[in-house]
Amino acid sequence: MPGPFSTPGSTAVVTGGAGGIGRAIAGRLLADGAAHVVVADLDAGRAEAAAAELGDRATAEAFDVADERAVAEAAARIEAEVAPIDLWCSNAGVAAGAGLGDDRDWELSWRVHVMAHVYAARAVLPRMAARGGGHLMVTASAAGLLTNLDTAPYTVTKHGAVALAEWLSIRHAEEGIAVSCLCPQGVNTAMTAGDPEAASTRLGGAYLEPAEVADSVAAALRDGSFLILPHPEAAVFEQRRATDRDRWLAGMRRAWARLSAARS
Repeated sequence: MPGPFSTPGSTAVVTGGAGGIGRAIAGRLLADGAAHVVVADLDAGRAEAAAAELGDRATAEAFDVADERAVAEAAARIEAEVAPIDLWCSNAGVAAGAGLGDDRDWELSWRVHVMAHVYAARAVLPRMAARGGGHLMVTASAAGLLTNLDTAPYTVTKHGAVALAEWLSIRHAEEGIAVSCLCPQGVNTAMTAGDPEAASTRLGGAYLEPAEVADSVAAALRDGSFLILPHPEAAVFEQRRATDRDRWLAGMRRAWARLSAARS
């Protein structure tokens, strides 16, 4: 059965690694002794710049996490040219679609927030199982445990990411593979840079810095924890939701009314 992940000497891949939370996780893994970190991003230039900043134990890969063939080819290339992958941080994300959004918002959110994790699992878990172990980290969101009042495509697909991570954790434990799920609330990244004061993500309190999220990831890897909550209060909110869903929904309706009034 899987246990804590040992970062020293490991090889890790971080998707969405050129900035924000991904860039912070890549840096923290190297600081904790990873032998090599692959900074993976859709933008080749940004990936190469981030890897150069991180030093000679980091390299860049550019591919689309929503393209199964590209993910599989990248995983095979890394294993052949760098080292067997011990940790895959499936971290890329998008913010698409206000309100109910349109079909393109739903398709993009589904591909990046759910299918990208499926493709990562298909590409790396069989290899990890053959070696007797490994670790997959899925970046979801506190919206996947609760909700984001501003965007349905984001919220629903992040719920899907949490459910998939749970399924993978159950099904692959006997192969020595650990799965964890990162669920932060607001974080100061390019994705949230334009959030107004009345953004629903601010209901959870102050935004964290990416480095603080990376600290939580490092602690969870050491502890072997499944759920990674950089904002511990998210656990309390989730418990309230599960204990009395009608009361929780009523409270969220009141919160939405306040936000709507503040925006008018």
